[in-house]
Formats: sequence, C-alpha cells, structure tokens
Amino acid sequence: MAAGGIRSYWSLLVHELDILWRLGLALLLSSAIGVEREMRQKMAGLRTYSLVGVGAALFMLVSIFGFGDMVGHRSVSLDPSRVAAQIVSGIGFIGGGIIFVRRDTVRGLTTAAGVWVTAAVGMACGGDLPLLAVATTLVYFVVAYLYPELVRRLPRSRDAPSELRLVYLDGHGILREALAECARRGFLISDLSIKHTGALGANGNAAAIVTVELEVRGRGPIAELATQLNEMDGIVDVHADDTNAVSY
Repeated sequence: MAAGGIRSYWSLLVHELDILWRLGLALLLSSAIGVEREMRQKMAGLRTYSLVGVGAALFMLVSIFGFGDMVGHRSVSLDPSRVAAQIVSGIGFIGGGIIFVRRDTVRGLTTAAGVWVTAAVGMACGGDLPLLAVATTLVYFVVAYLYPELVRRLPRSRDAPSELRLVYLDGHGILREALAECARRGFLISDLSIKHTGALGANGNAAAIVTVELEVRGRGPIAELATQLNEMDGIVDVHADDTNAVSY
C-alpha cells in the first residue's frame, strides 16, 4: 500500500475511533433505561432498548459522517436532518407494535414512549450532544420513579372505568348482593355482561357457576371493593383491573 494510502487509511481509522465513544454512550444510556424496564418485566426490556438506542445513534453517525466523500459535488445535496426524521418515523412502528387496546383499556403506552425517548437519546449521542443525552436519560428516571407517586396523590376521576370480573354460584342471589355492595361503596355499574357459565365440582355434587364482567366507575379503591366481594359467601373468584392504577 502506498504511503498516501496508508495515511488515508490511518486518518479514517482515527476518525472512527474518535466518534466511537458516541456509540458507547448511546449503549450505556439506553441500557440504563432498558434495565429499568427489564426489572418491571415489561414487553420491551434491556435488549430492545439497548438496540434501539445504539441503532439510532449509528443512523445519526452514518448520516453525518458517512457521505463525506460526496461533499462538493454540484449534483449532490446532503441533509443529515432527513435521516433523523426517518428515525422518528421508523421508531413509531416499534412503538405501535407494543401498544395493545382492549375495550377501554390501553396497555403498553409507557413502554412505547420509553422506546421513543431511548431513540431520541441515541440520536443525541450520535449527534454529539452528550449532555443533552445524559439529561434526557435522567429525566426518564425522574418520570419512571417519582411520577408514579405523584399520580397516586392526584384525585381520581369518577368517569374513569375499571373492570371487575366475578365468578359466583348461580341461583343464590349473589349478583344482586354484589351490585348492592358496589353501590354502597360509591361505585356505579356502567356495563354488565355474562362471559361464561359452567359447573364447579364433579358428578352429582356439581354446582352451576356464572362469570360476569362489570364496568364500574367511582373514586374509591377498586382493590378494596374486590377484597370485600371476595369475602362474600358464594363468590368463587374476583379479579379487578383498575384503569386508574399507576402504570409503569
């Protein structure tokens, strides 16, 4: 290899090593966010967040430095911001796949937002904005750990629905008593549907059971209502899904 070629290769190598720390910082910060999600056993965990952050950083680096040999050509117009815009659009597909909607309940929004923020952190690392990337990561942890306590202290809305599933013995007036208990604790029943009927036990000792789902609205703790209903005679099982509860 000619001397000029060696110098050119060495210069390129030094240049890549000089910007390699940006990928390392993106890996460190995105992994920190991923560990928090992994500890909460969410759908997207350490590996997903780490790859999103590093991938976003690499896209930015390629956009900024990958087309240097094209600079100066009259017919070529370079705009690194176009790649950044495509990263934002592309990460939406990952976030959209994480979100699940069931009736009035939406799951995965926080996880999807975390992936979105992690991509932004990676882009900041790739764009040589380390302080901004670190600050955004710290903001993420403030939101993840301190905001749930703030949310718990906010007044509950009477309009927010929660789901309550009851399994009870049929023919004993238990549903009527359960509805009365809901009303006594200040909950309104906005929807009721029978999901399943079956039998509990075997042979001649089998007892008919019914499974119903209730949509209840109120400001009281739904968990306390579920506990009280579970103690009633004839109630086989109670499951509460509180949409007012804090989601991590």
